[in-house]
Amino acid sequence: MALLAALLAAVLGLPAAAHAERVRDLGEFQGVRSNQLTGYGVVVGLPGTGDDNLEYVTQAMRGVSGRLGVQLPPGVSPGLKNAAAVMVTADLPAFAKPGQRIDVTVSTIGKAKSLRGGALVLAPLYGADGQIYAMAQGNLAVGGLGITAKDGSQLTVNVPTVGRIAEGATVERAVATGFDRDPTLRWNLFDADFLNAARVRDAINRRFPGMASVEDGVTLALALPGGVDARASTMAQIEAIEVTPAEAAAKVIVNSRTGTVVINSAVRLSPAAISHGKLVVKIDEKPRVSQPGPFSNGQTAIVPNSQISASEDTAHVALFAPGASLSSLVNALNKLGVSPSDLVAILEALKQAGALKAEMVVI
Repeated sequence: MALLAALLAAVLGLPAAAHAERVRDLGEFQGVRSNQLTGYGVVVGLPGTGDDNLEYVTQAMRGVSGRLGVQLPPGVSPGLKNAAAVMVTADLPAFAKPGQRIDVTVSTIGKAKSLRGGALVLAPLYGADGQIYAMAQGNLAVGGLGITAKDGSQLTVNVPTVGRIAEGATVERAVATGFDRDPTLRWNLFDADFLNAARVRDAINRRFPGMASVEDGVTLALALPGGVDARASTMAQIEAIEVTPAEAAAKVIVNSRTGTVVINSAVRLSPAAISHGKLVVKIDEKPRVSQPGPFSNGQTAIVPNSQISASEDTAHVALFAPGASLSSLVNALNKLGVSPSDLVAILEALKQAGALKAEMVVI
């Protein structure tokens, strides 16, 4: 463990070398994205693991049978242990064209125990605008398993109530991206950063003079040439341009539930001293059995016997010079032997004292 800590400190102590990243790894073109689709459907063919007589399943089956020309008589409530009501979701990729196929995920919304062995009946998938963009149907692949015995005992492996259909939906409508019509195409950074936006602009303008301009900390406006073929070629060249990104802002991420602490390399410390010690209080309960004397007519009794001891570990003091880096902090905390909970307390105290130059994010 000590060797691992030493290696970690040594690696963190190395100066961060500047590295170049492609423009496509820093952001994406506006409008060139996937769109979420959702739909409601019915899975049939289940071996008794469906929703049984839930009303919304019955209504859904009436709709399915009605589309097939079979009208159920009023008041008839069919047993549907072999059917389940499900939500169908999918991602429609950018530039997806009618006739192409996409994967779908099918999830139960009722009391169905398992979708294993089921088949999804034809279900429309809707976009946020309420229009149908795909139609889904097919046999489900379920990675989970659920078993129920007659005595009520159950065994569940993974999640049997969610399945997938590879290429289970056919695209019926394309989504317009506007990249072939708009005179100005916008490119957005994944994370807002004015310095990175300026560096990407400069890199693009060195390759294509006067093409890029910064609109804000996220968006660049690109004056691309007309014509789909020429525009696509230019976009491909822009995505391949390499840019040296700016160093990330100093942050300390603390997970209050697990005690996980992540400190990035941009964190710096002002002059500070940390003292860390532990007070251990130990209470041992060793009750004794008291026996009465011979012929005394007394009773055996349990007599409490408590022993209390206290000890305090020797406190060590770690001193940080101005501008101390992450490696200095890691080395000092390793020498102090702090636990994750103690580390959180130390970092919060450094922040309150004004010695920790970083943003603390508690998740």
